[in-house]
Amino acid sequence: MALSRAERVERRRSKLRAAGLRPVQIWVPDTRAPGFAEECRRQSRLIRESETDASRAEDAAWEAASWEAISHDAG
Repeated sequence: MALSRAERVERRRSKLRAAGLRPVQIWVPDTRAPGFAEECRRQSRLIRESETDASRAEDAAWEAASWEAISHDAG
């Protein structure tokens, strides 16, 4: 006898739980929603306008330190 879809799903989930996993639901922004792209542009513009030379220099320093740490760990 063939299992129903619900039974197959439950069997699969039981196996995953037995393997030590658990389900997690994540809600993310709907990129298809009207106005989403414009809101992204608006927020990006605000960030860009708020950046100063000092903050850009600080960002560059953090990025350099990150690359140094990555290359050190890889070696």
